[in-house]
Amino acid sequence: LPDCHPELSVIEWPSFREYRIENWRLARDGSGNIARGATSWRWIDLCLPVVISFIWPRFHGNTMLCGFAVLVVGFAIYCRCRQVLHESVLVFPTYGIQLETHRGYPLLNPLFVSRRFIHASLLEDFVINEGLRRWDVRYYLAAVHGSSADKIALDVAFENILPHFPVLLEVYRGVQELMFHNHTDNRHTRI
Repeated sequence: LPDCHPELSVIEWPSFREYRIENWRLARDGSGNIARGATSWRWIDLCLPVVISFIWPRFHGNTMLCGFAVLVVGFAIYCRCRQVLHESVLVFPTYGIQLETHRGYPLLNPLFVSRRFIHASLLEDFVINEGLRRWDVRYYLAAVHGSSADKIALDVAFENILPHFPVLLEVYRGVQELMFHNHTDNRHTRI
Protein backbone atom coordinates (compact mmCIF):
# COMPACT_ATOMS: atom_id res chain seq x y z
CA LEU A 1 0.00 0.00 0.00
CA PRO A 2 2.83 2.54 0.59
CA ASP A 3 3.86 2.36 -3.09
CA CYS A 4 0.48 3.22 -4.58
CA HIS A 5 -0.97 5.29 -1.70
CA PRO A 6 1.88 7.10 0.08
CA GLU A 7 -0.54 9.69 1.49
CA LEU A 8 -1.46 7.14 4.21
CA SER A 9 0.76 7.03 7.28
CA VAL A 10 0.25 4.54 10.09
CA ILE A 11 1.94 5.83 13.22
CA GLU A 12 2.31 3.37 16.09
CA TRP A 13 2.51 4.72 19.63
CA PRO A 14 2.72 2.63 22.83
CA SER A 15 -0.91 3.27 23.79
CA PHE A 16 -2.61 4.13 20.48
CA ARG A 17 -2.33 4.02 16.69
CA GLU A 18 -2.84 6.92 14.29
CA TYR A 19 -4.01 6.56 10.69
CA ARG A 20 -3.13 9.84 8.95
CA ILE A 21 -4.17 10.84 5.43
CA GLU A 22 -2.22 13.77 3.96
CA ASN A 23 -4.01 16.04 1.50
CA TRP A 24 -2.10 14.90 -1.58
CA ARG A 25 -1.99 11.79 -3.75
CA LEU A 26 -0.15 10.33 -6.70
CA ALA A 27 -1.37 11.37 -10.14
CA ARG A 28 -3.65 8.80 -11.73
CA ASP A 29 -1.75 8.72 -15.02
CA GLY A 30 0.97 6.46 -13.56
CA SER A 31 3.71 9.08 -13.83
CA GLY A 32 4.37 9.15 -10.09
CA ASN A 33 3.77 12.91 -9.96
CA ILE A 34 2.15 14.38 -6.85
CA ALA A 35 -1.32 15.92 -7.10
CA ARG A 36 -1.70 18.30 -4.17
CA GLY A 37 -4.96 19.08 -2.43
CA ALA A 38 -3.54 21.91 -0.31
CA THR A 39 -1.25 24.35 -2.08
CA SER A 40 0.98 27.04 -0.69
CA TRP A 41 1.23 29.48 -3.63
CA ARG A 42 -0.96 29.95 -6.66
CA TRP A 43 -0.71 32.57 -9.37
CA ILE A 44 -3.68 34.43 -7.89
CA ASP A 45 -1.78 34.75 -4.59
CA LEU A 46 1.05 36.46 -6.40
CA CYS A 47 -1.28 38.73 -8.38
CA LEU A 48 -3.11 40.04 -5.31
CA PRO A 49 -0.20 42.18 -3.98
CA VAL A 50 0.43 43.56 -7.49
CA VAL A 51 -3.22 44.56 -7.90
CA ILE A 52 -3.30 46.09 -4.42
CA SER A 53 -0.13 48.10 -5.15
CA PHE A 54 -1.71 49.55 -8.31
CA ILE A 55 -5.02 50.52 -6.73
CA TRP A 56 -3.70 51.57 -3.28
CA PRO A 57 -2.89 55.18 -4.32
CA ARG A 58 -6.54 55.60 -5.40
CA PHE A 59 -7.83 54.02 -2.17
CA HIS A 60 -5.44 55.84 0.16
CA GLY A 61 -7.63 58.94 0.61
CA ASN A 62 -10.93 57.07 1.03
CA THR A 63 -11.42 55.26 4.35
CA MET A 64 -14.28 53.12 3.03
CA LEU A 65 -12.27 51.80 0.06
CA CYS A 66 -9.22 51.19 2.31
CA GLY A 67 -11.41 49.15 4.65
CA PHE A 68 -12.77 47.19 1.70
CA ALA A 69 -9.23 46.45 0.45
CA VAL A 70 -8.18 45.28 3.91
CA LEU A 71 -11.25 43.02 4.12
CA VAL A 72 -10.48 41.47 0.72
CA VAL A 73 -6.86 40.78 1.66
CA GLY A 74 -7.91 39.44 5.08
CA PHE A 75 -10.47 37.14 3.46
CA ALA A 76 -7.88 35.84 0.98
CA ILE A 77 -5.44 35.08 3.81
CA TYR A 78 -8.20 33.41 5.85
CA CYS A 79 -9.16 31.19 2.88
CA ARG A 80 -5.54 30.13 2.36
CA CYS A 81 -5.22 29.23 6.05
CA ARG A 82 -8.39 27.09 6.12
CA GLN A 83 -7.06 24.38 3.76
CA VAL A 84 -7.20 20.82 5.03
CA LEU A 85 -3.63 19.63 5.60
CA HIS A 86 -4.39 16.16 6.89
CA GLU A 87 -7.05 14.11 8.62
CA SER A 88 -6.50 11.36 11.18
CA VAL A 89 -8.21 8.53 12.97
CA LEU A 90 -6.61 7.85 16.35
CA VAL A 91 -7.47 4.50 17.87
CA PHE A 92 -7.18 4.14 21.64
CA PRO A 93 -8.01 0.44 22.16
CA THR A 94 -9.60 0.69 25.61
CA TYR A 95 -10.92 4.24 25.41
CA GLY A 96 -12.35 4.86 21.95
CA ILE A 97 -11.48 6.61 18.70
CA GLN A 98 -10.78 10.22 17.84
CA LEU A 99 -11.40 11.81 14.43
CA GLU A 100 -9.22 14.84 13.67
CA THR A 101 -9.01 17.43 10.90
CA HIS A 102 -5.95 19.70 10.72
CA ARG A 103 -6.27 22.96 8.77
CA GLY A 104 -3.77 25.67 8.03
CA TYR A 105 -1.22 26.96 5.59
CA PRO A 106 0.83 24.13 3.99
CA LEU A 107 4.23 25.57 4.90
CA LEU A 108 3.31 26.14 8.57
CA ASN A 109 2.10 23.99 11.43
CA PRO A 110 -1.67 23.49 11.55
CA LEU A 111 -3.51 26.60 12.71
CA PHE A 112 -6.91 24.97 13.36
CA VAL A 113 -7.59 21.45 14.62
CA SER A 114 -11.03 19.95 15.08
CA ARG A 115 -11.38 16.79 17.15
CA ARG A 116 -14.29 14.45 17.77
CA PHE A 117 -13.84 11.74 20.38
CA ILE A 118 -16.16 8.74 20.49
CA HIS A 119 -15.95 6.77 23.72
CA ALA A 120 -15.66 2.99 23.43
CA SER A 121 -18.86 2.46 25.41
CA LEU A 122 -20.84 4.43 22.79
CA LEU A 123 -19.06 3.03 19.72
CA GLU A 124 -21.25 0.41 18.03
CA ASP A 125 -19.18 -0.25 14.91
CA PHE A 126 -16.74 1.26 12.43
CA VAL A 127 -17.87 0.62 8.85
CA ILE A 128 -17.09 1.33 5.22
CA ASN A 129 -20.20 2.86 3.75
CA GLU A 130 -21.01 4.03 0.25
CA GLY A 131 -22.76 7.16 -0.85
CA LEU A 132 -23.73 8.81 -4.10
CA ARG A 133 -22.33 12.15 -5.17
CA ARG A 134 -23.81 13.27 -8.47
CA TRP A 135 -23.06 10.29 -10.76
CA ASP A 136 -20.23 8.94 -8.65
CA VAL A 137 -20.23 6.28 -5.93
CA ARG A 138 -17.99 7.30 -3.03
CA TYR A 139 -16.84 5.04 -0.25
CA TYR A 140 -16.25 6.51 3.18
CA LEU A 141 -15.51 5.38 6.72
CA ALA A 142 -18.06 6.02 9.42
CA ALA A 143 -18.12 5.46 13.15
CA VAL A 144 -21.53 4.20 14.22
CA HIS A 145 -22.24 5.23 17.78
CA GLY A 146 -25.04 5.85 20.20
CA SER A 147 -25.90 9.29 21.49
CA SER A 148 -27.28 10.56 24.76
CA ALA A 149 -30.84 10.42 23.39
CA ASP A 150 -30.56 6.68 22.53
CA LYS A 151 -30.29 7.45 18.83
CA ILE A 152 -27.74 6.01 16.43
CA ALA A 153 -25.39 8.56 14.87
CA LEU A 154 -22.67 8.43 12.20
CA ASP A 155 -19.41 10.37 12.31
CA VAL A 156 -17.55 10.31 8.99
CA ALA A 157 -13.78 9.87 9.08
CA PHE A 158 -11.69 11.66 6.43
CA GLU A 159 -14.78 13.59 5.32
CA ASN A 160 -12.82 16.36 3.56
CA ILE A 161 -10.17 14.31 1.77
CA LEU A 162 -12.22 11.19 0.87
CA PRO A 163 -9.34 8.77 0.16
CA HIS A 164 -9.61 5.84 -2.24
CA PHE A 165 -11.05 2.46 -1.26
CA PRO A 166 -7.73 0.61 -0.63
CA VAL A 167 -6.76 3.27 1.92
CA LEU A 168 -10.17 3.05 3.59
CA LEU A 169 -9.88 -0.73 3.73
CA GLU A 170 -6.48 -0.53 5.45
CA VAL A 171 -7.81 1.88 8.09
CA TYR A 172 -10.98 -0.18 8.53
CA ARG A 173 -9.01 -3.37 9.17
CA GLY A 174 -6.76 -1.63 11.67
CA VAL A 175 -9.64 -0.13 13.64
CA GLN A 176 -11.53 -3.42 13.63
CA GLU A 177 -8.44 -5.26 14.86
CA LEU A 178 -7.77 -2.85 17.73
CA MET A 179 -11.31 -2.04 18.84
CA PHE A 180 -13.57 -4.98 18.08
CA HIS A 181 -11.57 -8.16 17.48
CA ASN A 182 -11.48 -10.50 20.47
CA HIS A 183 -8.05 -12.14 20.33
CA THR A 184 -8.93 -15.05 22.63
CA ASP A 185 -11.66 -16.64 20.52
CA ASN A 186 -11.16 -14.76 17.19
CA ARG A 187 -14.65 -13.26 17.16
CA HIS A 188 -15.93 -9.78 16.47
CA THR A 189 -17.17 -8.36 19.75
CA ARG A 190 -18.48 -5.06 20.93
CA ILE A 191 -16.46 -3.35 23.62
